[in-house]
Amino acid sequence: MIVFPNCKINLGLIITGKRADGYHNIETLFYPVHLNDALEIISATSPGDLSPPLFSHSGTKIEGEEKDNLCIKAWHLLKKDFPRLPAVKMHLHKTIPIGAGLGGGSADGAFTLISLNENYALGLTDDQLLSYALQLGSDCPFFIINKPCIATGRGEILQPVNVQLPGYRMIIVNPRIHINTGWAFSRLSIVTGEFTQNSSPPEPLQTIISGPVSHWKGKLINDFEIPVFKRYPEIKSIKASFYEQGALFAAMSGSGSSVFGIFDNNTLPSFDFPENYLLQNILL
Repeated sequence: MIVFPNCKINLGLIITGKRADGYHNIETLFYPVHLNDALEIISATSPGDLSPPLFSHSGTKIEGEEKDNLCIKAWHLLKKDFPRLPAVKMHLHKTIPIGAGLGGGSADGAFTLISLNENYALGLTDDQLLSYALQLGSDCPFFIINKPCIATGRGEILQPVNVQLPGYRMIIVNPRIHINTGWAFSRLSIVTGEFTQNSSPPEPLQTIISGPVSHWKGKLINDFEIPVFKRYPEIKSIKASFYEQGALFAAMSGSGSSVFGIFDNNTLPSFDFPENYLLQNILL
């Protein structure tokens, strides 16, 4: 089976408080975007292909140890409860930038759960898949639903919403800066407000996104922009460039480093970004 895990952007991201378990509560809107990896999973039939899964990858380089990859972790999670799950071979072609605020790794893990469930008739419900996905990471449950959702809690409390952006063009730029999410959270101060723009959005998120995209500027905010822009002014410059070129709305996604701009489809912006930047032009 071959599946194509997609990425997401965050339309607004407010940190609403720190939890007793060390995590942070957030409020955001996850919006799926058609920028995809490719993941193939097949049964390992050779006598030498024993558990754990055989994993290979191509495309964008994947850093870190293989055992920490969310695709591998997803297989182990299900194998623990379903001993009949066979050893498999996985190949991941990575296109979504890593450490970029687009949720690519989370998508890969969630799509692995979905694929194994379907391929091997495990009979898991969506609620059960959501529970497994949360064990992989806070963003992973969204990719089980994979529709626009307002997310609260750690990001796992999901409320589907009707947000459609037909007739718009989205441009995503990644400056190839890897942002560590733990570092980004460490720079936020809920008590002093030093790095957060607001303790709560000026209007309910649902109200804001119900209005025209041209009215989102200044209302949909991402609290991570303050510490990330301070440390990496070149990321701030990308957002500024989007507005200079006529974006209706622009923001950093997640904890960065990708920045997206939403343009009217008739607008054809022209950018002069460094050659090593990754740029995706997507019709919504």
